[in-house]
Amino acid sequence: MAEYIKLYEKGTDIKRINQIVSCLKEGGVIIYPTDTVYGMGCDIHNTRAVERICQIKGIKPNKNNFSFICYDLSHIADYARVSNAAFKLMKKALPGPFTFVLDGNNKVPKVLAQGKKTVGVRIPNNEIPRLIVKELGNPIITTSIRDEDDIIEYSTDPELIFDKFQHLVDIVVDGGFGNNVPSTIVDATTDDFEIIRQGLGELELYL
Repeated sequence: MAEYIKLYEKGTDIKRINQIVSCLKEGGVIIYPTDTVYGMGCDIHNTRAVERICQIKGIKPNKNNFSFICYDLSHIADYARVSNAAFKLMKKALPGPFTFVLDGNNKVPKVLAQGKKTVGVRIPNNEIPRLIVKELGNPIITTSIRDEDDIIEYSTDPELIFDKFQHLVDIVVDGGFGNNVPSTIVDATTDDFEIIRQGLGELELYL
């Protein structure tokens, strides 16, 4: 059964963060808050954990559309090619409710790169996932926790999320109520910056 960990964004308990990081290093799967919807994730370099998330979500690894959560822009450059224009835009828009789709490089783990040349990257405006990534030393996967309810697409209550996933994941991080609007996805593989999905982030504010 999963462990339920309550964290506050301001004054986050570093002991608890390290406990979560240890779980990720051992191949654990966690659920955590972001600045948009709650996400499920693992260490991007742990193939077995990535496959486990695919199993939980009922998708094949080569059909995944997972994004990474990075701590800052230097983290992003480790895994993706970023043009000068994209870097300037991301510097203004991040941390924030955006997923930027970029051309991946050869450091993207094979299990995530199957049949794909691009990666989605996020730097959420929420200290909890960013601190987890900072202490871990590399990005974690992010994939949203969807709800079967057609009206409420995304679960926002961490206690209800725990009830649903307690036997599937290792840790559920309660960071308070989540949002029910996902991130805005931006294609930044060219400098035309096309919106693939309109979500919480307003790209026009940064162009």
